[in-house]
Amino acid sequence: ARAGAVGRAGSVATGTSVLDTEPEAVKRQMSVSAALAPLRWTAPDGLEYQINLIDVPGYADFAGAAEAAMTVADLALLVVSAVDGIEVQTELLWKRAAARGLPRMVFITKEDRERADFHGVLAQLRQRFGTGFVPLEEPDGEAQSLHGVTDVLSDESNAMHDTLVEEIVAGDDAQLERYLSGDTLSVVDLERTLRHEVLDGIEFPVLLGSAVTGVGLDRLADYICELAPSPVDRPTDVLAGDERIPVMADAAGAPLAYVFATVADPFVGQLSVFKVLSGTVRADDHLVNSRTGADERLHGLFVLRGSEQTPVTEVVAGDIAAVARLTATRTFDTLAPKGSPVTVPVPQLPVPHHAIAIVPHSQTDDDKLSAALAKMQVDDPVLLVHRDVETHQTVVRGLGDVHVAVTLERMARLFNVSVDTEPVRVAYRETIAGHAEVEGKVKKQSGGHGQFAVANLRVAPLDRGAGFEFIDSVVGGAIPRNMIHAVEKGIEEAMAAGGPHGFPVVDLRVECTDGKFHPVDSSEMAFKTAASVGLKDALTSAGALVLEPISLVHVTAPTAHQGDVMSDISSRRGRVMGTEAAADGHQTVVAHVPAVELRTYSIDLRSITSGYGTFTVQHDHYDVLPDGLAAKLPPR
Repeated sequence: ARAGAVGRAGSVATGTSVLDTEPEAVKRQMSVSAALAPLRWTAPDGLEYQINLIDVPGYADFAGAAEAAMTVADLALLVVSAVDGIEVQTELLWKRAAARGLPRMVFITKEDRERADFHGVLAQLRQRFGTGFVPLEEPDGEAQSLHGVTDVLSDESNAMHDTLVEEIVAGDDAQLERYLSGDTLSVVDLERTLRHEVLDGIEFPVLLGSAVTGVGLDRLADYICELAPSPVDRPTDVLAGDERIPVMADAAGAPLAYVFATVADPFVGQLSVFKVLSGTVRADDHLVNSRTGADERLHGLFVLRGSEQTPVTEVVAGDIAAVARLTATRTFDTLAPKGSPVTVPVPQLPVPHHAIAIVPHSQTDDDKLSAALAKMQVDDPVLLVHRDVETHQTVVRGLGDVHVAVTLERMARLFNVSVDTEPVRVAYRETIAGHAEVEGKVKKQSGGHGQFAVANLRVAPLDRGAGFEFIDSVVGGAIPRNMIHAVEKGIEEAMAAGGPHGFPVVDLRVECTDGKFHPVDSSEMAFKTAASVGLKDALTSAGALVLEPISLVHVTAPTAHQGDVMSDISSRRGRVMGTEAAADGHQTVVAHVPAVELRTYSIDLRSITSGYGTFTVQHDHYDVLPDGLAAKLPPR
């Protein structure tokens, strides 16, 4: 209750959670986006603190929201279940926070549940991530017997007290010397040292409690105030040209804001959520977007608490707020004073590999689709949308099937645009199977000028990826020079139109060896048509091969899963090229895999590797599709 609105008990499953109010979250009973929860807290030292909580989803499909939040957070608080222990996404987020040099604390929750095991989870943390975990509390009973928490730091009779003190003083030479000489160190002195060690990423305080009963939550807020870094402790590196310079969180400095999230609101439009890195930002201030150069007027400012919006007149350095209707600003943009175009480096986001094609449900949906998709991409920088000019599909790419599904549901709810989905079609190609010599001929007479052209062609396959080669071997003026170009153009157009299976034709050498010309009835169009007829006859007589795109895939997973990964690749008609050692006891498998076999790979790999596997994929080359599979291709 001391935290106000954030302290209200609620459930995402019933929609009563302060933060998870979206229908998509309630439907799935889990967080699907980041949410803000600012609160004022009076700590044991009597001072009032502002704490900005950014609650991020734990599900892998929404890792982009966590990555964006870490660009502005001063502390990562990892919430671990006392029953289930460390889960896959917890480990991945811990490593991402460590890679960013972000200070970390751990809160072990669900201590009131059956099978809760605080000491077991503590041991798991140390086994998985190494040393540095300092339990400041231990449970007073567990499961149904949980009555509260015991403060290990102040309780000298606690069996864990001496070990905790030794862990803390080991990072401070002066305190270590006092401790070894027999001095009694005060709790204040120990907390001051621990605060510096948290900032330096040396120690990671471990707290505990229950989100349902509220046990331990007040002490969690107290320790955040006492031990977590403030924005003043962690300057932000910005780029001024090619130079990196630190910006201090000084309320009296020049105003500088960084947009780390964008929210599509059906009532007020686009909301830009920002952190003030320096200075004080006031309503109606003008700042310049460092990426676009656009002048942005910050009309109304407000603080977000879940879906609630509270107007404010100013936002000081280190604080977080939102503004509506910026004209040219998107996520990860920097807003700076005029004449000071510094930028915050854009974070490296996870790459979306799961793709689905969408089709407007009606003509009305079609008319609004492009604008709605553009707004969804502004809201979610991980999301990729593109129009495939070859397959004529609109393709949406996300981090998994749930990510894409939530995106489409949100689009329907926010912008009233509904779509149907279909599998992404593969961009197959065709080529000639052998050599052929043909005569392409057009002869039409219907009164007046007719159409006449003959082109003798010698057609042969080229190496994969070689493209198209045209050779003019005509002698004696059988085809005038100005018509030879029409023959070449006709072949190119016929290749683009597709072979017997309807796919574009590639990797051909076509030699025009001879032909016939009529001074009245021959034209460029006639020779283009004759060349097209000749190419079709060549593909019929020599046979056509369907070529499928082959991807180069790097799959990184724990060594224990390497065999499963390689076996699965083989089942996808893939060919393992080799393996490479990776960090943290992982192996990277390098393979060539047909693109059609990778359409659900992001989901399948998660299952194969228990969520620990990652992969990159890029187009490598085309190869012949086996006849049995080619025969099953649907007509284009």
